[in-house]
Amino acid sequence: MTQPHPQPRDLRPLFDPRSVAVVGASGDAAKWGGDLALRLSRRAGRRGLFFVNRRGGELYGRPVHASLSELPEPPELVVIATPAAAFETLLDEALALGCRAFVGIFAGLGEAGDEGLRRQRAAVRRLRGAGAVLLGPNCMGLADTAAGFHAVAYLDIPAGDVGLVSQSGAMGEELVTRARDWGCGFSRYVTLGNQADVTAADVLAGFAGDERTRVVALYVEDFVDGRELAAAAARVTASGRQVVLLAPGRSAAGARAARSHTGALVSSSAAVDALCRAGGVVRAATPRELFELAMALRGRPLRARRVAVVSDGGGPGGIAADALQEAGFDVPALSEAAVEAICEAVPGCIGTNPVDFALATIEPDNFARAVPALCDAGEVDAVLAVGQLGYWSARFPEFPHNTAAEVEAAAALAATVAEREMPLVACTVYPDAAPAAALRAAGVPVYREIASGVAALDALAAVAERPAAGIPSLPPAAAPLAAEPGYLGSRDALEAAGLRFPAARRVAGAAEAAEAAAELGFPVVLKALGLLHKSDAGGVVPGLADEAAVAAAARDMMERLRPPGLVVEAQAPVEAGIELIVGCRRDVRFGPLLLVGMGGVYAELLRDVRTALAPVTPAEALRLLGELRAAALLRGARGRPPLDVGAAAAAAADLSRFAAAHPEVAEVEVNPLLVLPRGALALDARCLVEAGGEDESTERGMP
Repeated sequence: MTQPHPQPRDLRPLFDPRSVAVVGASGDAAKWGGDLALRLSRRAGRRGLFFVNRRGGELYGRPVHASLSELPEPPELVVIATPAAAFETLLDEALALGCRAFVGIFAGLGEAGDEGLRRQRAAVRRLRGAGAVLLGPNCMGLADTAAGFHAVAYLDIPAGDVGLVSQSGAMGEELVTRARDWGCGFSRYVTLGNQADVTAADVLAGFAGDERTRVVALYVEDFVDGRELAAAAARVTASGRQVVLLAPGRSAAGARAARSHTGALVSSSAAVDALCRAGGVVRAATPRELFELAMALRGRPLRARRVAVVSDGGGPGGIAADALQEAGFDVPALSEAAVEAICEAVPGCIGTNPVDFALATIEPDNFARAVPALCDAGEVDAVLAVGQLGYWSARFPEFPHNTAAEVEAAAALAATVAEREMPLVACTVYPDAAPAAALRAAGVPVYREIASGVAALDALAAVAERPAAGIPSLPPAAAPLAAEPGYLGSRDALEAAGLRFPAARRVAGAAEAAEAAAELGFPVVLKALGLLHKSDAGGVVPGLADEAAVAAAARDMMERLRPPGLVVEAQAPVEAGIELIVGCRRDVRFGPLLLVGMGGVYAELLRDVRTALAPVTPAEALRLLGELRAAALLRGARGRPPLDVGAAAAAAADLSRFAAAHPEVAEVEVNPLLVLPRGALALDARCLVEAGGEDESTERGMP
């Protein structure tokens, strides 16, 4: 069950205002207000445009008014390009006049320290009380190319079908540069700045069902409310558009590592992965990849992972085939009938997979002739074309008829795959040649690097394989735990939540330990209480086979560690199963996050983990476990029986529900969770409780 997606806020006055006032307008284009005044005056069109500067005068044939109050009518949008010191006065004046949309170009509030943050929050409260919206502050503006509105400082935004939402103006500028090189552009271009009011989630939600937009590229540093952003992404992807995200992976894991394995493993970056899983978002690692994946995701998803490589050289084809297989693709051998058809289309080629033109003459239309025959064979789901597309155009520009032939062939190739609904990705050493531009204009992504082409295909496969998992609802809060539940308190709480533990007794010393062991039956495990990492400190002794061994271990432990008590537990058949870790951490931006992975003492060494927004269903937990690199061990490997992965998934789901219902629990962890051929046993547990529970002081949109 998922929570309802947030309804989009009305941001039309930001993107298509009936009238605009630039406060801080200037004739000096080196100033923010000067550059914006110039750009808006060139494209004012049907909109009312007003300039405000206390010095008055005239600018670009328009009067400059000394204040907003002197304008002939209240503007629908106010662009503030003055120092932050004047913000509150301008805001109060504008709200009193009835202005309901603002863009803050200035810096110096939320990013400038505690006092600036206080002022920013107070201003946003006044804004929201008046039903107004604010983009920024500390942003470079926005543009809606379909509406003809361009209010981005120092940058012309080309029109196109990509939506861009960036918290960084510099990142946005880089993507504009790449878009110009590619020959594409943007439907909406938004820089967020501080996200004091309008957030990435607010803007993203507006792309759901937007016919002008085929893909949305996001760059976000502060997620404000990660679940709200995931919900907005799920709405966009459900409407047939894709979302690709770049986020810096700054992590506080090092500071948490001494507290629990979960705290170390569920980093900020892992939290973003959970958001992507919930919202159906593809994640990028670099600005180049953000742009390149956005270009790929404009196309149709892959139905399956069978790919044919078509190359005009054996070397590039072989490298591409290797890269595809390493990325999890199948590069199948083609049937005799398919090989015959391809070789008939391009005499002299090698028609296996990779298809190689190396023995054929270099003709401008080789790719355009081979790919249709390959598509018609119906044996693959996508084509990766690599090599020297654009060879004649790049090498012999003095012969324009060759360029014309290559461009014509490129257009025919694009039309062929479009008609057959076959995804095509091209990689060429001549990505700037005219044929590459023709392919891009027809919607075919063209890259220089083979790795980029493979990543593009992987993204197209991922959107089909991993649709949005959904945003789980948080249950009502349960009765809070004790401030320091300790091991036994954590055990009791998790047993009540549904997890299974071995039988155990708390004891005070050696004699009680020996007596308890005899009652439980040998062998047993002896544990010291009061330690977070009992194994690392020598506070766990397994395999104790008789009363004498238990008593000796208890005396040694009491002398070395001085614990407040000991626990004797029935020893589980560790040799018959696999140890996992399941844990949850509560994040102020994302709420409770579930982690599953390979556990025991190797949890942080192997770092084979998956994360999701909590709580999860057993089915979702089962999917997470199936994605582990070591999943084959759970299914049974090298003659070992398959393990009860369903029981492990149920335990993970139970723990996630427990964490979601306890906002006071900062971290909860079972490590290890022993998965057996029948059932799963929690062998250790810890809950870390923070006074006051989750930080409720962070207001929505006010980081």
